[in-house]
Amino acid sequence: MIGESTARRYALRDPDVRLMLQVREGSAEAFEELVARYQNRLVALLSHHVGDRDQAEDLAQEVFLRVYRARDGYVPGAKFATWLFTIANNLASNALRRRSRRREVNLDARGSGPLGAEPLAALARAGSGQMPTRQLDKAELRTMVRLAMQALNERQRMAVLLNKFEGMSYADIAETMEMTPKAVKSLLSRARVNLREVLDPYLQSGQSPAVNRDSC
Repeated sequence: MIGESTARRYALRDPDVRLMLQVREGSAEAFEELVARYQNRLVALLSHHVGDRDQAEDLAQEVFLRVYRARDGYVPGAKFATWLFTIANNLASNALRRRSRRREVNLDARGSGPLGAEPLAALARAGSGQMPTRQLDKAELRTMVRLAMQALNERQRMAVLLNKFEGMSYADIAETMEMTPKAVKSLLSRARVNLREVLDPYLQSGQSPAVNRDSC
């Protein structure tokens, strides 16, 4: 049960929590503001997580639908973004499990989504541990990083996206993914190793990333 002091603390510190409390009181304008603030971010993150822009847009709409349905019982127990991305993580995980059961793997690397090149370039550098010896254009780099991300397993991929693209702390990622901060740190460390193994051959010699969804 969320304590009153905890709920008050989040309401005071997080303007998005305050907006959600207005939604709870029936404000359509507050809900529209939350959608405007988070829709592009959600679609971007989900696009990289599930590998399909159309599905990401559908999932984002489902996230907001669930937020609206939960409005009457909403009590702030975390940052609004943490709560929102928890819902997104659960929906994306369920979608990937359904896809896996159908044995449908979508590795469409076309289209960059709303994210710019810089977060992806930073991710490539973080994964490789060095600057590439070959000069890559931005579109090529986006494609290769997206393929490398698909080589991570589901939990690693979501942790990296929350950390690199949303700037979430280990504590917030832990809350979103129902893990401990120590486990998140370990997960991200393994993800960086896996990204390095996938990206290094390409950055050095042009060898395409090999996608392996069984990465540990």
